[in-house]
Amino acid sequence: MRNWIIKFGGVISALALMITTLNVNAACTFYAHQPKLPDGAEKLRKF
Repeated sequence: MRNWIIKFGGVISALALMITTLNVNAACTFYAHQPKLPDGAEKLRKF
């Protein structure tokens, strides 16, 4: 298991960063439910 984490850890972290970036730059379609973003995610905003 540890070998798998070492091998694919970079890919998983890059995927998490990409998903967070997409989430910061998008708004929820439902008015009442906008999930709370993690600390530091505001730095990834494009506008």
